[in-house]
Order: sequence, then structure tokens, then C-alpha cells
Amino acid sequence: MILFGMWVGVFAQLLEYGVSPSYFQSQKIKILDSKEFKSSKIDGIKITEVSDLAFKDGILWGLSDQGYLYRFSLVIKDKKIQKIKPLKAFRLKTKKGKKLKKSKRDAEGLCYTDKKLLISFERKPRISYFSLNGIKLKNANIDKKLLDIKNYRSENKALESVIYSKKYGVVTAPELPLKMQNKSTHTIFTNKGDFKFVASGCITSLEFIDEDNLLVLLRDYSYLSGRLVVTLLRFDLLSGDVNTLLKMDSKKGWHIDNFEGLTKVGKNLYLIVSDDNENLFQKTLFVLFELIKSK
Repeated sequence: MILFGMWVGVFAQLLEYGVSPSYFQSQKIKILDSKEFKSSKIDGIKITEVSDLAFKDGILWGLSDQGYLYRFSLVIKDKKIQKIKPLKAFRLKTKKGKKLKKSKRDAEGLCYTDKKLLISFERKPRISYFSLNGIKLKNANIDKKLLDIKNYRSENKALESVIYSKKYGVVTAPELPLKMQNKSTHTIFTNKGDFKFVASGCITSLEFIDEDNLLVLLRDYSYLSGRLVVTLLRFDLLSGDVNTLLKMDSKKGWHIDNFEGLTKVGKNLYLIVSDDNENLFQKTLFVLFELIKSK
């Protein structure tokens, strides 16, 4: 979660999304569509502060760092977002069916795997399996260093992301490098070993492009200047190569907000979402883009 200056919100209110500048062209990524989700309630729960996404068979899952889980119907047609409709909302609960305590509900990362959901947390860092209606099943096996909040740069810079694959198991990364690590070197933790790359900004979400390549979403915000930069990288786990696919810079005409969540929704198609921080001046914005395969 991050709270932006008032100017960002006012700026957003005056603009129709369109996130990209009119002059934008890229041979790596094509931005296809963007939709603002108007604030609403379902099952008595407000849909707000969406921090990550997961997608399976037409169902889009959303996670709030308030400890809520959302289920949407997502329809994409002709590479446009036709519909995002809320279906259900759940409070994340313990195995005994009790609501997670405030100190334990800062949910940030979300992944669908084998009819279950993997959820990562900040403040009390951990990754756990949950049922599709938000009931905890068990904790995931991750590096012990990641379980101690004292190893992180701050309580709010812990496990912002989680994904899964049969080859690498549970995959996650601290938002910022751990205290014992170089400040500019991010580490991807997996059940098959660690993978490092150099990049600036905070890792807010991960997604697999293919078996060995990750799509990494990073956010960099300056409180002094109000400048926001959101970057999408391709990281090859086998070779260690890093390739910048897209850099959205608010100082260069990008109409962007607090992008935190990312998921794959079709062949070469991905959706990112912004966390509105439950702030009247910010928006829950979904952006659909296509990863252009090199020939």
C-alpha cells in the first residue's frame, strides 16, 4: 500500500483512462484497454484496495489488504474488457472460521493453483493456502528468512507477491531486498533456489510468461517530487537476463495510479490493477495489455 499526494488524485479525476500518452509506441507491449471499477459493495463488503489478481476459467479473483477476497466475472472479447462484474466477497478466515486479526490480515499477493488460492502477507510475513471462499488450509513452505519481519526494510515492504509453478514451486519476492542484501539487487525466492537481478523500485507483483520467464511489476514513487514510475520487466530465471518491456512514467504523460496487481488472462494477455488505498482521489483501475512475442 502507498499513499500518493493529493495532486495524483485530482489529476486522475480529470482524465478519462487512456493510461498511455498519445505518442506511445512499443514493439514489446501493446496496451489494449482500461476500465475504472466504480466503488461498490457485495455481500456487505466494500470492494476497495485491490492489491493483486488471479484468473481461472473466466473468474477473476481480487485480494484486498484489508483481508477481503473478491470474485469477479471477467469477459474479454476482441482484446477489450467487456465486463468485470463482482459475484461474491469473502473475509479471509482461520481454519476455525474466525476472521483474521488486524495484525495478520495484510494480504498482498494472490495466485490460483489446483482449486486453491495462495496468498502472501506483509507485517506478519507468510504465504498460506486458502480455499476459494477464503478459509485457511495450511501454510506454504518458504525460506525461513522470509518469515521474520526483522529481516525486511520495513513492515510494509514484505511479501507483496506470490505465484506458483510445477517446476519452481512457490515463487515470491520481498517488495524491497532484505536488510542483509544489496539494496539494488532483488531476489526471487523459489522452492528450487534463489534468483537475483538488479532493478530499481519495489516488486509489487509477479506472473509467469512461460516455464522459465517471469513478468515482474515494479513501482517507484517519490514523495518529494510526486513522480510515479511503474515498470514491467521480463526476467529469465535460467539465464538471469533482464529485459525492460515497459516503463510508465507520470512525468512523461502516463496517466497511472498505484498499480500493484498482475495476472495472465489469456494467450499473451495480462491484466494489471491499481490499489485505490480507499482514497476518494484514487481509482481501482484495470488495464489490459498484450505481450508482443519477438519473431
